[in-house]
Order: sequence, then structure tokens, then C-alpha cells
Amino acid sequence: MLAIIDYGVGNLFSLQCSLKKIGVEAVVTKDPQEIKNADRIILPGVGAFGDASRKLRESGLVELITEEAKSGKPFLGICLGMQLLFEKGYEYGEHDGLGFLKGNVVALEGEINPNLQIPHMGWNALDFKQDSPLFKYINNGDFVYFVHSYYATDCEDSVIATSEYGIPITAAVGKGNIFGCQFHPEKSGDVGLKILKSFCEI
Repeated sequence: MLAIIDYGVGNLFSLQCSLKKIGVEAVVTKDPQEIKNADRIILPGVGAFGDASRKLRESGLVELITEEAKSGKPFLGICLGMQLLFEKGYEYGEHDGLGFLKGNVVALEGEINPNLQIPHMGWNALDFKQDSPLFKYINNGDFVYFVHSYYATDCEDSVIATSEYGIPITAAVGKGNIFGCQFHPEKSGDVGLKILKSFCEI
């Protein structure tokens, strides 16, 4: 069973439906026992880093999910959920992330060509930087769907794929049992379903 962490942020049920399409039992939960019993954990998220970090801490789940991640259980952050894996986020101030991975989350504004739209919204190709079990069923250059205004930086040791949007954007990360996708696999058609399938086989 896979646990999708419910902390008041994220498109939880479309993710649950995508997992159902590939035959994976997933529960949307904030129940500590269900999270402990899960084989894998997904941390979703949409919105602002600071708000999400606060809601996650207010949920009382940070210590538990940290323990579960450190135990070696496969853990996937999606979109803002991926950003929360890092040490700091600088969206409307400075905020602490979970610190599972080294790096910071900063604004696209000021880093990319001002003629490019922010948020970065739409389909972009993946450029693999490292071999990863997350890419078991997809190919370099496959397209996935992004919606974000901030991106992870100073995280070279965990970057497994980038995507070009004026500059190389951190698209996916992986280190040990910890993985993250800046894009939305649940909105990325067959490619996204294949990425979720790969995660569920790790």
C-alpha cells in the first residue's frame, strides 16, 4: 500500500486516480499508523513553500515522515512536495524545508529571460543527468507537464534530470530512497504514469 500524505496542500485525488490506473492501491491519509504501514510514501503539494512548510509542521507529521524516509522507505515528492525535500525555500521570505536533500528553492524570476512566462506552465522535455530507477520505462527527451514559479538549485549531487526553460531547470532529483519530480506525473499522460509505475517498483 502507498500513502499519499494529506496535510491540506495538493491535488491528492487526481494523483490517487493515476495510481489506481496503474493498479496501485493508494490511500490519502494523515493517519500515522497508515503512514507507518505503507510500503511507499508520496508527498504532494501545490501553492507557496512557506504555507506548505507551516501546514506540514502543524500536521504533526514531520517527525514521522522523517523517520520513515530515514528508514529507507521509497519516498517521492511531487511539485511543491519535491521542493520541501530541500533545506530552504525563499518564497515570500526564508523558510525551512525537510532537509532530506541539500539545496535551496529560489524564484525563476530574475534567473530566466524576462520574456518567458512565469509561472513556467506547460510541457517540457526531460534531459537525464543520471541513471535512475525512476526512468525505467521512459526515454530521454520525453515530455512532462510543469506548473511552477520556483525551482531547486545548489543541488547538483541529487539532480537526475533537468528541463530547459531559458536555463536548465531541476526537473527530477534522486538520492538513495528519496526522489522528487518538479513536474506533475499525474498530469503528464502515459509518461507520467510510467514514472509512477517505476516508483512503485523501487
